[in-house]
Amino acid sequence: MPGPPDPRDLVERARRGEQLAVARLISMVENAGPQLREVSAALAPHTGRAHVVGLTGSPGVGKSTSTSALVTELRTRGRRVGVLAVDPSSPFSGGALLGDRVRMGDHADDDGVFIRSMATRGHLGGLSWATPQALRVLDAAGCDVVLIETVGVGQSEVEIVGLADSTVVLLAPGMGDGIQAAKAGILEIGDVFVVNKADREGARRTVRELRNMLHLRTPDGAERSTGGTSIGTEPWEPPVLSTVASRSEGIGAVADALDEHLAWAEKSGERERRRRERARREIEGIGMEQVRARMERVRGGDALDTLTERVLGGELDPWAAADELLEQSG
Repeated sequence: MPGPPDPRDLVERARRGEQLAVARLISMVENAGPQLREVSAALAPHTGRAHVVGLTGSPGVGKSTSTSALVTELRTRGRRVGVLAVDPSSPFSGGALLGDRVRMGDHADDDGVFIRSMATRGHLGGLSWATPQALRVLDAAGCDVVLIETVGVGQSEVEIVGLADSTVVLLAPGMGDGIQAAKAGILEIGDVFVVNKADREGARRTVRELRNMLHLRTPDGAERSTGGTSIGTEPWEPPVLSTVASRSEGIGAVADALDEHLAWAEKSGERERRRRERARREIEGIGMEQVRARMERVRGGDALDTLTERVLGGELDPWAAADELLEQSG
């Protein structure tokens, strides 16, 4: 009976472009198996190169169609592309409800594209907890660009900023997105705004309203996306673009804007700042998961019940009991 796969061998095969190796690595990090630490260690020296692009927006704006059209455009420019499509979880299997090959079947036979649907698995923020690790796999596998398409619900619009070098916010006319953008604070997270379905009535008005709202947010040209960290560069002014993704119209301009934002982010130091914050959050998240796992092990024993009785009896206060619980779980 064959033993478990060697993570380092899988990483080397993924770097050579073997799609099966990439798929197995993502499955290993998504399932948080016993080899997760080995996989992470093998990936570490080969990451940090890909341009990570987040695509978010309300349901119905055409995120999947826009993502697919952007993949096609990037491939014409010679880029290797990875796509992480974060889907709602099936209540029965816990897996992604929408299949990667169903959503973007046009790219299924392209060896320069890797598409993976990932389930949120109940994560309220809308991004799978394993997304950062899956991102590392695609980065190490030589993807020039990794697109992360969110579910578009809950906190996913905000969470995507923590993972992306550049964030695209998609809107559509006739959906009240202009008002929703102002209410949800989406204006603060977008590096590129795209009004899709621009052949519909009201598209020009939506573009105009967005531009006006962005101008009102930064009337004096104050920095918005950098948090005041740009070094010797002008602040980034997010463009508002129009597309009809179903016909690939305007997608080239979106790709151009992303290239321009990446060049600005590298020059200003914004990319380094975002990546540093991303690593910080990833370390913190892994630490919290480990603490949670230890606490679950303690809950399965008698320690918590004993401490509960001591608190009820006045022997311990809850803070002291929590300290003891942490010591025992360590």
